[in-house]
This record gives sequence, structure tokens and C-alpha cells, in this order.
Amino acid sequence: MAKKRTYASEPLGPAIERLMADTGITYRALAEKTGLSAGYLNHIVHGNRRVPSTAVIGRIGKALGVKPDYFREVRVRLIIDKLEQTPALVDRLYKRLS
Repeated sequence: MAKKRTYASEPLGPAIERLMADTGITYRALAEKTGLSAGYLNHIVHGNRRVPSTAVIGRIGKALGVKPDYFREVRVRLIIDKLEQTPALVDRLYKRLS
């Protein structure tokens, strides 16, 4: 059995779709577990809606058996929040990337 990745490398939609395939869960079943509509979940997966809030991503992750930070978008949000709180870190990172 392959080791389960700690973090998704793909965007949110494909990551959810892969987890759904891996676990055999349908949109309807995922909707029941999250309290979201199957149509809304389908729109998220196919990129027809903006990335939902971290709380909504957390509900989806919990239903699929992963932590919210499994999804790249949550990790990016956490990094942005930290950068906004630490201006010196922004400067150091910018210099390193330049």
C-alpha cells in the first residue's frame, strides 16, 4: 500500500476529486457529511466557484479524512497571514527570492 501524502500538491478541486476517488465517496455522500450541497461541491471541484473559506475546506477535509492544511490553499492562507503579521519576514523572503 502506498504511503498517504501529508499534503496535496495539486489545487483544491483535483485534490478533493482524488480523495473522493481514493475513498469511494460520491458527491451526495460528501454533501451529507459536510452539510453542503452536492452541486456546490461539484462546482468547487471543477473550479466554477471561488475557493471556499478555510472553515468550509475544513469540513470537506474532515469528511474525507484529512486535516485542513492538507489542501494547498489553506497552507497558502496560513503563510499569507503569517507574512502580514511579520513585515521583517516579508523583507527577508523577498531578498531571498530576488
